[in-house]
Amino acid sequence: MSANSVALAYLIASVFFILALKGLSSPVTARRGNLFGMVGMAIAVVTTLTITKNWALIVGCIALGGAIGAVVARRVQMTAMPELVAFMHSLVGLAAVFIAIAAVNNPASFGLPAPLPMGSKLELFLGTFIGAMTWSGSVIAFLKLSGRMSGAPITFGGQHMVNLALAIVMVGFGLWFFFSETTNWTAFATMSAIAFILGFLIIIPIGGADMPVVISMLNSYSGWAAAGIGFSLGNPMLIIAGSLVGSSGAILSYIMCKAMNRPFLSVILGGFGGETGTAAASDGTQKTYRSGSAEDASFMMGNADSVIIVPGYGLAVARAQHSVKELAEKLHEKGVNVRFAIHPVAGRMPGHMNVLLAEAEIPYEQVLEMDEINSDFSNTDVVLVLGANDVVNPAANVPGSPIYGMPILDAHKARTVMVVKRSMAAGYAGLDNDLFYMDKTMMVFGDAKKVVEDMVKAL
Repeated sequence: MSANSVALAYLIASVFFILALKGLSSPVTARRGNLFGMVGMAIAVVTTLTITKNWALIVGCIALGGAIGAVVARRVQMTAMPELVAFMHSLVGLAAVFIAIAAVNNPASFGLPAPLPMGSKLELFLGTFIGAMTWSGSVIAFLKLSGRMSGAPITFGGQHMVNLALAIVMVGFGLWFFFSETTNWTAFATMSAIAFILGFLIIIPIGGADMPVVISMLNSYSGWAAAGIGFSLGNPMLIIAGSLVGSSGAILSYIMCKAMNRPFLSVILGGFGGETGTAAASDGTQKTYRSGSAEDASFMMGNADSVIIVPGYGLAVARAQHSVKELAEKLHEKGVNVRFAIHPVAGRMPGHMNVLLAEAEIPYEQVLEMDEINSDFSNTDVVLVLGANDVVNPAANVPGSPIYGMPILDAHKARTVMVVKRSMAAGYAGLDNDLFYMDKTMMVFGDAKKVVEDMVKAL
């Protein structure tokens, strides 16, 4: 292909990537968005194969990676999707580091002059340290989300000062590499090693309650790492795709921070999550709560005019989405207006609950975001909370609370609230939930799927 044809093909692929992001902004168009993304990637890959001599090796690696990805995607449970996403981010970061090492080692194979010009060194420096931090940070996120590592924040005295010192030293070695007349492997390797360590240290103080923000933040990092390497290779496709991922991830991180009342700057610096993760679960006083059965709950919902269902991670763990759909259908048959309320950080990653409900083919018009439905809670007869905790905790409205100011679903304003949980244990934030002890609230203990199935039978 001529240079103009390659540029045109990459431009078309970029347009498909932009359309993919647009499609993924809504559950209604998400399938189409995924299709656009696959078409764009196919165009980019085929175009790259036409301008390389090592196409057989590339095709072989794509086939191997595709086979592994297909097997993993078929086997992974929906509840394990967050850690899978974190693991995928780690691979993007590691790929950026490997490409940078190869370019420094043999610039000619990438069409770069030797010795490397200062502009290329700067691009490789940025791509390498962002990629290294993305890899190590994503590994920690994967371990925490998969339960292989404690989800509690890991902190030590002077943690921020240590991170700052490491960052300064890393930049110092990066400048040494940048200004060296020849390839300075000592500076490059030291800079890369410090970046790997810094990635670990930035993520370990983050508690489980803040993992949705971490995932979107690492998504952004992986995109910027790819864009940085794209500049080094002179590949416009990689620059555009990386920039799209980096910017969209940053915007999503901001939305998540706003939904959790977290300063965006503290997220970028890795200095958030400690307070919330270590908060006391209870003030030590004895509180009473009212409990009931699935039959009691179904009786109240069956005689209500309006019901709002609030799904949480407990629903995902129990794989109860299909049972919930059946419950909603039974209530509709009785003339009950049923809707679903989604908090931006419900579950363990952005959009987790939307994906679960879409998998069960629950109509999109019944699924409403927090801003769309919050004003309706006060006029709702019954709210059914399924495995959610922090996102409906009224403590967010109490000054001095660790989650004060966090936007929540106003379930406590409904006439009757029913909460399905395995126990009275605190949520990710480690806080007791006053909603559970209100006179209007009835607790229904048990596995979410089993409880919902019993509700359907009673109806």
